Amino acid sequence: MAGQFVTEVNDASFEKEVLQSDQPVLVDFWAAWCGPCRALAPVVDEVATAYNGKLKVMKMDVDSNTATPMRYGIRGIPALLIFKDGKVADQIVGFVPKDTIDKSVLKVIA
Repeated sequence: MAGQFVTEVNDASFEKEVLQSDQPVLVDFWAAWCGPCRALAPVVDEVATAYNGKLKVMKMDVDSNTATPMRYGIRGIPALLIFKDGKVADQIVGFVPKDTIDKSVLKVIA
């Protein structure tokens, strides 16, 4: 499901992979049954490729990981959260075009 530069993350690895990352991290909260999530996946892959080396891109399946989405108040998916220095720097909910994601990413990695 994930592209070449997209890694799966789960509740157990979230702290280490996302919150303790020295790079900003975009986390795509998704589920297999979610149509807009599947539509957004190639866009997330493009973002991961475009910002490889500057941004870590991870996906979290909300069905098999419930603690993290609950902790960040994820109510609708797809939801993209961008973390910087262990905190949420930006949040995008729903299917959006790549340039919307680009704008958020550029604010965080600038």
